[in-house]
Amino acid sequence: MFSRLKEDIAVVFERDPAARNTWEVITCYPGLHATLIHRLAHWFWQAEFKWLGRLISHIGRWLTGIEIHPGATIGQRFFIDHGMGVVIGETAEIGDDCTLYHGVTLGGTSWNKGKRHPTLGKGVVVGAGAKILGPITVGDGARVGSNAVVVKEVPSGATVIGIPARVVEGRDTTAGRFAAYAVANGMNDPVVKAVHELIDHCAETDQRLERMCEELKRLGGKIETGEKLDANYLNKIVD
Repeated sequence: MFSRLKEDIAVVFERDPAARNTWEVITCYPGLHATLIHRLAHWFWQAEFKWLGRLISHIGRWLTGIEIHPGATIGQRFFIDHGMGVVIGETAEIGDDCTLYHGVTLGGTSWNKGKRHPTLGKGVVVGAGAKILGPITVGDGARVGSNAVVVKEVPSGATVIGIPARVVEGRDTTAGRFAAYAVANGMNDPVVKAVHELIDHCAETDQRLERMCEELKRLGGKIETGEKLDANYLNKIVD
């Protein structure tokens, strides 16, 4: 028990540079408090003391602003940073070394019984405000960007952003450390890339038109300001 607590405290120092000392972590980190309370609630839930597990979970929600259903399964070295507004559903499963930021929801999309919440693999980072919905799997080492809405499977090691979330290219962070707010260096969003390509194309087209105008002026043509520079107008100038 104490070794597990020591491990939880060490995780805070590893992933939050604002942590200054052990006493501060023990007394002032709601993410740590929520994790400890959940372990107790989960123990009662598994022991078939369902109401007591729910009551303890409810008290934890009131104290920390973090709602974790006592039926959820959470691995070791789990860290919730800031934490306010985090919601973790009954059938959610979270692997070892995962990190969640504030406003994250691991929710269900069905009122049916059975598995209806996400499964996070090992080392997953979920950015602030992200929503992962349904009985889907987020692979080991994946990163979910802030405010993303994930409704499909996420491959291991992938980074997803947007609504609905889509996979983007990104380099791994240095020395295998987690990516703060699930933002990877060198992230290459295909939509942003396409927009930039269109802008570059427009700029190149403008430059070509300017060169054409300069050449027509050099040949004695006259171009009125505001005239539409189309094929018919160019033929008129040449004639």
